[in-house]
Amino acid sequence: MEYSVLGKTGRMVSKIGFGGATAGSKNYLEPFDGEKKEDRKMLLEAIQNAYELGINYFDTAAGYGNGQSEEIFGEGLQEIDPCSIFLATKVSKGDKYQVRKSVESSLNRLKRNWIDLIQIHGSYYSDDDYELIMQKNGMLEELEKMKEEGLVKFIGFSIEAQNESLYKFIKSGRFDTIQICYNFIFQHPYDPSFKCGSLYDAQKQELGIISMRTTTSGIFQKWISTVNPANTFDYTKALIQFQLSNPFIDVALIGMRNADIVAQNVEICNDLSGRIDIEKLHSRYI
Repeated sequence: MEYSVLGKTGRMVSKIGFGGATAGSKNYLEPFDGEKKEDRKMLLEAIQNAYELGINYFDTAAGYGNGQSEEIFGEGLQEIDPCSIFLATKVSKGDKYQVRKSVESSLNRLKRNWIDLIQIHGSYYSDDDYELIMQKNGMLEELEKMKEEGLVKFIGFSIEAQNESLYKFIKSGRFDTIQICYNFIFQHPYDPSFKCGSLYDAQKQELGIISMRTTTSGIFQKWISTVNPANTFDYTKALIQFQLSNPFIDVALIGMRNADIVAQNVEICNDLSGRIDIEKLHSRYI
């Protein structure tokens, strides 16, 4: 397994991470129900296989299935030394009381005394959201208190939009990581031609950079099936290699529901010959 340093956290993490959205969200992208014994067993085996094959980054959220994803991760990782993995979860926007209650509930579901990374869970942050999070006695200040108490080790945020709040979060200097939507069809955060985009700003601030929607959440595949219905090529490997080829990405999250898929993705990650030169890819002149 290839590893990298997760920004200023200083922690060594696997280049691919086990994404928890598919673990708690019913029928997300394909048929699945974590409450069914067979589906849950399959997922627990996937988590165990991921750890055995070298994946040490696991990412979940209280919002995935109303805590179900966290419960599954808690069960799947309970026999593993907590110091040998990096476990991240998320908390939805709210006041300081809601935030503390949510984190404490996450700790219970995850069967942990601390969380390695707590992330503010969001896709788009309005100006009002920004003020709610950053204001005195607000959400971020409460998370910082929990960091001082040892309940969480690091603080980050997740986001899909590219708006002003994103850049203000990055420049605030109060976060350790960023989890951002970046993939082959959504390349806005990284423009190697002009050396700009939010990934460049995050890198300057030494934030650990985690990418989500690595295989585009099925959007690329839907487009291919629309324009070329007869196509039988599996683009999964190419999409993952695209993520791993970005020099700023520390961890690329992938949702994995069974042990075989885990093994396939680890094999892709270990195939360094599959990396590409993204700057060269964007070159317009021969």
